[in-house]
Amino acid sequence: MDMWLLAWVINAGKSQHNEDQACCEVVFVERRPSPRGRLSSREGAGELDRGRKGFYFHYWALFDGHAGSGAAVMASERLHMHICEQLRDLVDILQDPSPPPICLPHDTRTGPADPNRVSLTEDDGEVPNNAVPRFHLEKVVSHESLVIGAIENAFKHMDDQIERERAAQHLAGGCCALAAIYLMGKFYVANAGDSRAIIIRNGEIIPMSREFTPETERQRLQFLALLRPELLGKEFTHLEFPRRIQPKELGKKMLYRDQSMNGWAYKKIEEDDLKFPLIYGEGKKARMMATIGVTRGLGDHDLKVFSSNIHIKPFLSCFPEVRVYDLTQYEHCPDDVLVLGTDGLWDVTNDKEVAGVVMEVLTSYEPNDPCRYTMVAQELVVRSRGVLKERGWRLANDKLGSGDDISVFVIPLGGPGNYT
Repeated sequence: MDMWLLAWVINAGKSQHNEDQACCEVVFVERRPSPRGRLSSREGAGELDRGRKGFYFHYWALFDGHAGSGAAVMASERLHMHICEQLRDLVDILQDPSPPPICLPHDTRTGPADPNRVSLTEDDGEVPNNAVPRFHLEKVVSHESLVIGAIENAFKHMDDQIERERAAQHLAGGCCALAAIYLMGKFYVANAGDSRAIIIRNGEIIPMSREFTPETERQRLQFLALLRPELLGKEFTHLEFPRRIQPKELGKKMLYRDQSMNGWAYKKIEEDDLKFPLIYGEGKKARMMATIGVTRGLGDHDLKVFSSNIHIKPFLSCFPEVRVYDLTQYEHCPDDVLVLGTDGLWDVTNDKEVAGVVMEVLTSYEPNDPCRYTMVAQELVVRSRGVLKERGWRLANDKLGSGDDISVFVIPLGGPGNYT
């Protein structure tokens, strides 16, 4: 597959410094050597790349930096390597149609077995046939879930690396991360932040991610604050109120909700309720600890509440949500695409509008013209940026255009250059 036919990232170019970063790679995952120094005889591992055993995956990712581009730059250079490393132990397992083993054989590289290990039976022999096992049920784990776990762990290792190297590498700020991995007939879309991915198939819109903001993760954040109130630094309350409470309202009843509630109820206002809410505002103006508008991503290890020593990182998660799309289950045409975009696109353009632009541009080009996908990405950026007028950048409907960096990938799912 020629990657230049399939992946495009275009920045709006409105600001002097672009904090968005992108990466597009074809990565070979090589199986780790056998513990005994010889290749495993297990069937199914493909011999690729001059006899090396392994498989390829295709990778696209967008990183939307904030408070500096350092974390986004490092993540764009390293995240796919961490994914590759996590997949290396799975090369044989993923290519074997039988269910994954619950427990892998003992690795002789780690030395002799632990002498204190508890035996299954008193003499470490076989379990008698008439014995009733205490744990007789085994959860069925799919190959798909192993890939999801590998991606999740890769994000964690990436975040750990940013933490270790932030001082030496001068890694300022943090970043949202959105990655699409094509592996063995399936797309795995991993999102940590407020970027977004959608599939447009035969005119239908299929969401492949959701945004992680103080509003969408309110209950997780409130529950953590309830369990660990010391993280609030005596400055915040974990409860949410429709607005700030005034001291003169002490003793009155006001609407509130806590970590267990989706609806609202009334409570008597107490002294602690006068503290600033952990989550305040709504929509794009919602902030956690009056500081940050996203709740998942990479980096931000040094981020603190303004003029305080309260760290925000404990409330931020580096783990993505991973959604899977099986490309083999559907017939795809050249107009079916996966769109990845940073929030600069989605702040001013909804899913339906994006789908409309995709169909409009694609139908104006021949199906075998690879430039058609480039033009879709370019048109999405241009329309979201708007046109510079006397009253600033304006969209076609005269509303304000996006003031953020805008980056877009448009990846065809069928037709020329498909993945089959």
